Amino acid sequence: MLSFIIRRGFGMLISTILVITITFILMQLIPGDPASVLLGSNATPEQVAQLRTTWGLDQSMPVQFYRYFVNFVQGDLGQSLFYQKPVLQMIGQRAETSIFLGIMALFVVIGVGIPAGVISSLTQNSWTDNVLLLVALAGASIPSFWLGLMLMILIAGKWHLLPSSGFTSVFETGNLANLKNLILPAFSLGFVNAALVARTARSSMLDVLRADYITTARAKGLAERVVVVKHALRNASIPIITVISFTFASLVSGAVVTENVFALPGVGSLIVQSVLKRDYPMIQGIMMVVAILYVLVNFGTDLAYASLDPRIRYH
Repeated sequence: MLSFIIRRGFGMLISTILVITITFILMQLIPGDPASVLLGSNATPEQVAQLRTTWGLDQSMPVQFYRYFVNFVQGDLGQSLFYQKPVLQMIGQRAETSIFLGIMALFVVIGVGIPAGVISSLTQNSWTDNVLLLVALAGASIPSFWLGLMLMILIAGKWHLLPSSGFTSVFETGNLANLKNLILPAFSLGFVNAALVARTARSSMLDVLRADYITTARAKGLAERVVVVKHALRNASIPIITVISFTFASLVSGAVVTENVFALPGVGSLIVQSVLKRDYPMIQGIMMVVAILYVLVNFGTDLAYASLDPRIRYH
């Protein structure tokens, strides 16, 4: 297991270096000059040139990349051109909202998707199975922002059961009740992705339930709960974990839209503001944090594979 972790850790390091390089190059290819945007159309060429020199934008790409890479290794993602604050500090201020939103949405994905898929597989071709498949199809077809707007209109606007927008820091106020502001956006973001998990869980469980060892387990008189949870679900979990890890990408990209729909002060809304303002250091910093999060999720997924199926450790 240790050698497996070392191999995957080395791969994670290589992936991180590649992500840093690709992210930097892509940022350089974006049209527009941040110095010109910040100073406005009335700025003189001398003022623009002076600001570019101050920010180091007049240096060659290799020099800029070297400086960026060294600063990144030291934990410095640069300073925002427009907020005039360290990028890492700005991301940290917005991270609480996005982290809570992502965790709550993931709870919806797992808490709705896996039970629905298991129940659907155990009741194949019944009315329960058909209803769950219909709900899963509807969930996969509905855009998360549309579902969020409908929830805002009904639950927040008409029935006044939950807040429709905004979020106040839990850490600053010490009030966990603030999390109720994230229930609607988390459900709208998680339900759409839960549909894919449910269909995958159903398909994987159906394959496993037809296996000979499941028939043997039942013939031995094991309780159905033991057969389903210990034998069937465990062996069917690798495709499910794969989909859940891929779902993380949808949660991150979907959060950009969801945070703007619900006016949440998260990293997603910060991305939109930074792109509109051509704040290159902020865009680079956010992309790097998200990319590293992807790498860590993939690393955790590999470890989950190895713990569920020891044969994977030797590949």
